[in-house]
Amino acid sequence: MKILIVIALGGALGAVARYATSVGIHSITGYDFPYGTLVVNVAGSLAIGVLYVVIIESGPGLAHYRAPLMVGLLGAFTTFSAFSLETIHLMEAGNILKAGANVVLNVVLCLGACWAGLVLGRYHY
Repeated sequence: MKILIVIALGGALGAVARYATSVGIHSITGYDFPYGTLVVNVAGSLAIGVLYVVIIESGPGLAHYRAPLMVGLLGAFTTFSAFSLETIHLMEAGNILKAGANVVLNVVLCLGACWAGLVLGRYHY
């Protein structure tokens, strides 16, 4: 039961962080492209790469942080479902180029950010 509570707490923090980040980004860029979701997905991908190294690869001493941070916090922070819906909305609105750009940017940047997180994490640990 304790594990569910720490996951829920991490999830609550991740959801609030996602909302705040997305609103902040959109206040700068506007709403004509889902930059908020893109930034959240890239940041979450970078963070999960670093946390994987620190928590999982560093040994069993930090394994208890996996559930609240990787499952809860980052699970709620990253927004793949929002990315999917926003892409479909762009397509339905006839913005095929923007929809394609959203897919390519999210996939390429998030994979790159996750790899960078792994490299950074492994460099420091």
